[in-house]
Amino acid sequence: MTAIVLATRNAHKVREFERLLPGVDIAPLPESAPTPEETGSTYAENALIKARSAAQATGEPSFADDSGIEAEALDWRPGVYTARFAGPNATDGENLAKLHREAPAGSRARYVCVIAFAAPDGREELFEGTCEGTLAQEPAGGGGFGYDPLFVPVEFPDRTMAALTDDEKDSISHRGKAARAMAAWLEGRGA
Repeated sequence: MTAIVLATRNAHKVREFERLLPGVDIAPLPESAPTPEETGSTYAENALIKARSAAQATGEPSFADDSGIEAEALDWRPGVYTARFAGPNATDGENLAKLHREAPAGSRARYVCVIAFAAPDGREELFEGTCEGTLAQEPAGGGGFGYDPLFVPVEFPDRTMAALTDDEKDSISHRGKAARAMAAWLEGRGA
């Protein structure tokens, strides 16, 4: 199989997908390729915007994800605005602090990920994964990124996502579930 371009420059996501897709040859998004604005109103729309752009720019099969956290206490927001929850240029820490302030501890929450695959010939597929949990009383754990220090998955009710090992996180995460679905599709159909 030829390399598949991962349409991101987020180093955390690149490392995570390399772990999640060990049998897939992942090529980084070239610096010359554009990074389109995410103007979609759903995870699928945003993931497709990025995957299509990468496939068009590189002439290679490409994939991208869009993911976010949703808190029941906030009417399932921030959703597609997860990365911009505290403002357009907010840091992970600022976004985490805002969620911590606005959603009470113990609130139901979930992570959602949609991976879009796009080929230069127009072939497209979508893969979705979710991870259910609650919000912690206080951020904890030194791993992960983004909202992981505040998210307690149902499978590990005594630890936040940021306190899990990479293997534990990958086995239950929204991104892990979507990536495994894409890997199975690639193996069955080929890229």
